[in-house]
Amino acid sequence: MRSFRSILLTGGAGFIGSTLVRKLLEREDVERLVVLDKFTYAADRSNLTGPDQDDRFQVVEGDILDRELVTRLIQENRCSGIFNLAAESHVDRSIKNPGDFVVTNITGTANLLEVAREEEVPFLQCSTDEVYGPTPAHEKFDEGAKLKPSSPYSASKASADLLVQAAHFTYGQDVVIARCTNNYGPRQHREKLIPTLIHHALRDEPLPLYGSGQQIRDWIHVDDTSLGLIATFEKGSPNRVYHLGAKCERTNLGIARTILKQLGKPNSLISHVTDRPGHDSRYALDVRLALTSLDWRARIPFRSGFEKTVRELAAGLRAD
Repeated sequence: MRSFRSILLTGGAGFIGSTLVRKLLEREDVERLVVLDKFTYAADRSNLTGPDQDDRFQVVEGDILDRELVTRLIQENRCSGIFNLAAESHVDRSIKNPGDFVVTNITGTANLLEVAREEEVPFLQCSTDEVYGPTPAHEKFDEGAKLKPSSPYSASKASADLLVQAAHFTYGQDVVIARCTNNYGPRQHREKLIPTLIHHALRDEPLPLYGSGQQIRDWIHVDDTSLGLIATFEKGSPNRVYHLGAKCERTNLGIARTILKQLGKPNSLISHVTDRPGHDSRYALDVRLALTSLDWRARIPFRSGFEKTVRELAAGLRAD
C-alpha cells in the first residue's frame, strides 16, 4: 500500500490539479501536500484559494524540468508519492506549437521519473484517452489497446506513458498510469470547449463548433476523476494502466445545445467552423478494471453535475 503521508503534486494549480488538491486534503493521512506549478497560462493561483489556508499545504512556483528543485522538494518534504499532472493539454495549441508539448509532456515527465527513481518514490502519471486515437463505433478501448495518437498533444502523452512503463521494466520503479476521459467542472480554463461555449453564449456571439459537431466524448466530473486518481495511487498495481471514465457519451453539438438551453439562448447561435486537422471522431474507454480493482466509479450524474457546472462557470465568465 502506497503512503499518502507526503505528496508532491505537479500541475496542481490547473483545472484537475486544483480539484485533486482539495480531495487529497480531505484525507487525514495526508500530512504534507506540495504543489509544484510553473504557472503558465492554464494555471491560476486563485484556483488554490481555500486549500492555501491549510497548514499542510505548500505551493512552489517552478518547472518540472528543474531537477535540482524537484530533488530538493522531495528530500525536504520526505515525499512518499508523486502525482504528475503537469502538462500542456490543448490540442489546438499542440498543432500550432508542438515543441512546447514535447518539452513539458515528454522531457518533463522523463526528468520527474529520474528523480523519483533516485529517491525511490512511487509515481502516478495522469494521462488521457486520446493516446488511443479514435474509437470505432460500438467499441470501447481496454487498457491493452494499441496506442495510436492523432495529434502532437496525444502523441506527447503517449510518449510520456511509454517512458513511465519503461521505467518499471528497466529499473523496477513503482509507477502507475491513469488515463482519463474528458473532464468538466469548476475552475476549467476558458480555452476548453465548455467554458468557451458558455463565454460566447453569454455575449450572444456565435458558438464555434469544429465541423459537424458530431464528435463524441465521454464526460466525467472532475471530482470523480480526482477520486479516481487517488484510488489509482492507493490501490493500483505497479505498471498497470487504469481507465477513468463515466460512460457518459455526448456529441459536441449536444453539449452546445444543452448549454444554450440552460442559459436561455437560441440554438441559432451555433456556428460550424472548418474542422481542425486530425480531429478524432470518438473516444470511449472500457472502465471495468477500475471498477473491479480500485473499487472506484464515477458517481456524479451528468445532468445535475453539468447544470451546476454551467451555473458556476457562467457566474465567473459574466464578470470578466
